[in-house]
Amino acid sequence: MDSLITGAARALAAGDPLAALKRVALRGDPPALALRGIAMAQLGDLARARLLLRSAARGFGPDETMSRARCVVAEAEIALVSRDLGGPITVLAAARATLAAHGDRANAAHAGYLEARRLLLIGRLDAAEAMLGALDTDALPVVSHSGYWLVAAGIALRRIRAEAARDAFARALAAARATGLPALVAEVTTAAEALAAPAARLVSGSTERLLDLAEVEALLGSPMLVVDACRGVVRAGPAQLPLAGRPVIFALARALAAAWPGDVAREALIAGVFRGRESDESHRARLRVEIGRLRKVLGGLAGVTATKRGFMLEPAGGAGVAVLAPPAEGAHADVLALLADGEAWSSSALALALGVSPRTVQRALETLSEAGLAERFGHGRAVRWTTQRVPGFPTSLLLPALPKPG
Repeated sequence: MDSLITGAARALAAGDPLAALKRVALRGDPPALALRGIAMAQLGDLARARLLLRSAARGFGPDETMSRARCVVAEAEIALVSRDLGGPITVLAAARATLAAHGDRANAAHAGYLEARRLLLIGRLDAAEAMLGALDTDALPVVSHSGYWLVAAGIALRRIRAEAARDAFARALAAARATGLPALVAEVTTAAEALAAPAARLVSGSTERLLDLAEVEALLGSPMLVVDACRGVVRAGPAQLPLAGRPVIFALARALAAAWPGDVAREALIAGVFRGRESDESHRARLRVEIGRLRKVLGGLAGVTATKRGFMLEPAGGAGVAVLAPPAEGAHADVLALLADGEAWSSSALALALGVSPRTVQRALETLSEAGLAERFGHGRAVRWTTQRVPGFPTSLLLPALPKPG
């Protein structure tokens, strides 16, 4: 076996890309190109890394399918870090099957872990969890163990399971420390801060306070009627009414819940929900229609009673009422939630993760850019978007699981 190739591979495994480059920097054979690509990725030159890996994959002969598959996996990992959620990363399944068929359990398991990370990023929580469950964790490379548990923690965060997230972060930190790589330990430590950060605001009557993830979980498990403005859902215990697709109905429910146990004047509802500066008979007629629809939607969870000046909520069984809102609200909060992870996103990747059209995301990014909340760099297809990390930004609550693809 080539001693320089072996030495470079060991250096990369130890997190020392400069030592690896010293051994293979002047070589142009496919194995050396692949190792140089991985070294450049570790040094942060992702564009150069992808070019080197593609050259390596083209240079391997027709009988070297396992080596080409390894290059595919390495390029897919770079694409994932670059938030290129289409393209190279979509061929991971084929590469994973090739590696498994050739007995490369470690790289096959690593490819499965990368697939789980992508599924988490685009909101396919069930599929991501299934992928993690199917992985051969004993075969995972040591460095990948912390990433595996970070994916598990991300799923728990998005599902608002505080204890499961805490356990997964603890396992991720232990795995990171076992590698002896300070950068990995720092990454996991930073990610775990999400547990202590404010996850939402509780608005109940005249009071308002910030909640962490565990408090949000406790609230959603209580019998209270909760108008969840983070996910566009009205909840009461296990019962859930998704209203994200009915913004007027949801806005009425939120306004009434925020005022409970008091009522809301008709003029205030018209101004706040319908954006009508002056209420006339047409506005009042529309309000009556929408209130009727709200009564029907709420069913046995709550009633809507007319008062002399407006309307009020009456939760079933005498339960309390609360509004669960993001810590900071504004236009395009879902886009900001993704950008707040500190990585550079393409507009197409944002659209895929949010389940909307690329043009919708582009309009949102232009608005955020004009407001100084998002920054772009690059040109053409290489354009990426970033923002400064927003302390306590509720990524886990603003990004609900997307429905399963048809």
